[in-house]
This record gives sequence, C-alpha cells and structure tokens, in this order.
Amino acid sequence: MLGCECFCWHEHADVELPLLQPQPFSLLSPIPEWPLGQGFATGKINLGELEVVKITKFERVWSCSLLRGKEKGVTFYKPVGIPDGFFCLGYYCQPNDQPLRGYVLAARERECLSPEVYCDSNSDTDFPALRRPVNYSLVWSTDCGDGCGFFWLPNPPLGYKTMGIVVTDTPDEPNVEEVRCVREDLTETCEIMDTLFAVDANTFRVWTTRPCKRGMFCKGVSVGTFFCCTYFVSEDQELEIACLKNLDHSLHAMPNLNQIHALINHYGATVFFHPNDDCMPSSVQWFFKNGALLYKDGKLEGEPIDYLGSNLPGGGTNDGAFWIDLPRDDNARKNVRNGNLESAELYVHVKPALGGTFTDIVMWIFCPFNGPANLKIGLMSIQMNKIGEHVGDWEHFTLRISNFTGELWKVYFSQHSGGEWVDAFNLEFIEGNKPIVYSSKHGHASFPHPGTYLQGATKLGIGTTDDAARSKYFVDSSTRYQIIAAEYLGDGVVTEPCWLQYMREWGPTIVYDSRSELDKILSLLPFFVRFSVENIFDLFPTALYGEEGPTGPKEKDNWLGDERS
Repeated sequence: MLGCECFCWHEHADVELPLLQPQPFSLLSPIPEWPLGQGFATGKINLGELEVVKITKFERVWSCSLLRGKEKGVTFYKPVGIPDGFFCLGYYCQPNDQPLRGYVLAARERECLSPEVYCDSNSDTDFPALRRPVNYSLVWSTDCGDGCGFFWLPNPPLGYKTMGIVVTDTPDEPNVEEVRCVREDLTETCEIMDTLFAVDANTFRVWTTRPCKRGMFCKGVSVGTFFCCTYFVSEDQELEIACLKNLDHSLHAMPNLNQIHALINHYGATVFFHPNDDCMPSSVQWFFKNGALLYKDGKLEGEPIDYLGSNLPGGGTNDGAFWIDLPRDDNARKNVRNGNLESAELYVHVKPALGGTFTDIVMWIFCPFNGPANLKIGLMSIQMNKIGEHVGDWEHFTLRISNFTGELWKVYFSQHSGGEWVDAFNLEFIEGNKPIVYSSKHGHASFPHPGTYLQGATKLGIGTTDDAARSKYFVDSSTRYQIIAAEYLGDGVVTEPCWLQYMREWGPTIVYDSRSELDKILSLLPFFVRFSVENIFDLFPTALYGEEGPTGPKEKDNWLGDERS
C-alpha cells in the first residue's frame, strides 16, 4: 500500500489541487456521409465469431497526479453506453493533458448463420466465445482515504484470456458480470507501448497496449484497454492480457474503391515545402521523361527510361544489378535535380491496419534529388557541400482511419529511418479536416509543425537539422494523387504502375569525401571541444558519409509491416 505523500487524489479533502479533466475532442468539420459499401463506417465490425463496437463514452472512476513530478496525471474510466447484448472487455485510461478521445471495444458473440443473433456463456455452446471471469486479483491499490483506486485483474476460466483491467474506488471485488473474457483461439498476444503512469520503476506502472504482430496481413486487433502491474516488464514478455484476433478473411469493414477516393478527398493533407528548398518533388513520369537513366552493372552507358517505366526490370530483389541516375548532360541534370512541383502528385497505398479495424492510407512522394545536410554545432549552423546528397528520394506519411466511423484517427510522419504517430488533436489543419504536413528542406522528412528538428546528440546541440516551414510551395494530396496499390480489394481493381515493380535502387551509390568537410568544421571550433565533437561525428548515421541509392516503396518495411515508432 502506498501513502499519499506522493500523490494528489481528486477527492482528497486535505489537498485542494485542481486536476485537469480531459474534454471530448471532435474533428473540425463533420464527417461526411460516405459512399455505399459493405461494412465500412457502419459502427460495428465482424471478427468472425465475435462482433465488436467502439465505445467512446466514459464515466470517470478515479484520477491522480504526481506531486513530485511534471506529469499532468491520468484518469481511469469505465466505458458506458454499451449497446444491449455487447459486453465490456476492460476499462480505459489516458493522460489528463489531452482531449478525451480514446476508445475501448465491446463484444458480443455471433452465430455464423445470422449476424444479428448473439449469445453469452449461458448458450448451449460448450465453449462460447465469451465467458465471465472466475474472480479478480487485486493488482494494486492506495489507502489515501476517499478517492482511493483499486486495480483488478480478471482471472479467466481455463482456455480463455483477459482483455483488460477493471478499476474501482472501493475495496470491494468487482462483480463477475462487469467484464467478459475471450476464448483463447480468438485472441493474439499484445505488448506494452506508451507509459501512461508510473509511481516508480517497480512499484506500479500503467501502459497502453498494442498487438505484438502488426502489418497488412496480421490479424491482431487492439482492444483499447491498458495494462498495469507492480513488476518489471520486458519488451518480449507475454502480458496477462491479450488482444482480439480478426478471423473474418473478407475484411468487410475495409473501404471500397469509391470510399477510398472519398476519404482522400476529405482528409488528404497539404504538404508544404521549405521556402529555400531547391530540391522539389516531381511525378515519377516527369522524372523519366526528363532524362533519368537506367544503369546495369558492368555497362558504362545508361539507358533512357520509358515514361511509364515499362523497361525497368520488375520483381526480384535489390541485388545491385541495376540503378537509376540523373541525366549526364549538365543542364538536364540540374533541371531534374531541382524537381518539378507542378507535376508532383502523391502515390497512394491503401492497406488494412490492426486486423482490419483501421485503414492506413500511405501517401508516398517522390523527389528526384535529396539535397545536402545542414550541420548544427551549438549556435553554429553549417550547410554541407555534398554530405547527405543522393539521387531519388522516397518519403511518405500515413493517414490512419477508423473503420468503425471513417474518422481520421492519427497521422504518421516519416522521418528518415523512423518517424512518429501524431493524434488528430495535435495536428494542424488547413481546410476542414485536411491536415498539414511540413516537408523538411533537402531531406524531405515529414513533420506535424514548422520548426528546426535536430537529429543527433540533441542534449549537446550537435547534429544534423531538419528545417520545416510553410511557404508558397505545396502539394494538395486531396486532389493530386494516384492510387497505386490496394491489395485487399482483389486482382484488377487497382492497376499497379510498372515502376512500382522495380525493386532496385533509384539512385547510384555515393561515397562522400566527408572527412575533409568535417575537418574544416573542426578547425573552426575551440580546441577544448574538438575532441568531444569528433567523437560525436563517429555516432552520426552512415548516410552522412556515403549513401546507397534508396529503394522504392515496395522495398520499404512499412509496405507490408506497420510504421516504425
């Protein structure tokens, strides 16, 4: 049990510290009525033996905040407004310094012959999909008087899995009717993700969760519940709660082609490029038409590329046998290097996420050239001459759409070898529900807000910078796009362009004379900092010293997998 010297409970009479209470969030504009389809945006999703609904209405159970830390605190909620016949799977938690916009799933069992018929553990089935827990185990509690919090882990029957935690403000064990457990074969393992709340490392911690296996063909469905415990949890440790599994192979809740177009028209982001960027995007066809050359290992001369990319070698793997380069003529080379914003468009890959309960609209943008890096050392900012340059730059951002409602849930901003998910309430919007994406100067990494972002030893103020700003140079992806793949729709619905099958490099391998550039920089620094800075240079990414030509979208991990975060 924990004394109250570390915490402020919202109902504790002796401590009058106001707690921020999350307010509901909604997008700036109403969600439109989507074109007709099957199961997209109908409010319910069929997972096979289970049907689930997303619950977004909550009743606060308990709130807390750290007195000795900077955290704004968290609130734990009981889902309410669950439709008749559906059952709670666990409670919800979120920080107090963000709008109330989470969800948990509620489930009911369905019979294959009639999706409207459901049953609970009282059915004639020997092993129903849902059963009550046997009882509960107390995970953690605090004895701070009124407003105490008690965290309960449902103990499932043999062959079943727990989906979430129950929270109460009294020491009485919850009723077994409060939640349901799910038959084990209808679940998948989940892992901890973001820390929501921590007393200390091994006293009590709360995390969000997500399926361990994520990607286009993975079946794990996030329930929206949290996990908590009083022991250390490793990254690969199996948790005492699980996520759901989508066994409906039809993925009926995914949008059809007309609905995809409607989603892009409504949510398509405007991409702003830096006002001083001289390496603008272009369409792939413009790149080919204006002199891009295909090289083959062992041959000195490059071959012109057909404007559709039909003479590019398709399939296979990136074996180094082929690569693309800029035209050899200096004027043509400079022209292509600068790009052509008027021709630029977004190339769209649509795929299932989190077991088909979300749709990822991945928007790829092509730039013929990636400009040199900008180096920052304390207050000094130095533009490199060659370091960071390479031919052919593929970058992307991803719109994640809820298949329950068709609502934009979050956006992924790709940033070099990683990136970040940003919730809709933290986005900038330019028109209605269309978010803004800021593309950084020369590197074309994506960011949700303008500014200077440092990559490297950030605490020392040393590294390369990504500068992002609004300008008159932009592309509106809601109108300038081409859908290049949506495998789940089946053969023949979306015709993939020839160039998408090109699995080799979109630029030649470049080795920079980085040492001479870096030595010049070191010579400008005071002697007593040169040694430490030189050691930091050794930690910079290898791309700073040499660059293999980047591969196209299909060779990226996120084509089949989830985004890196």
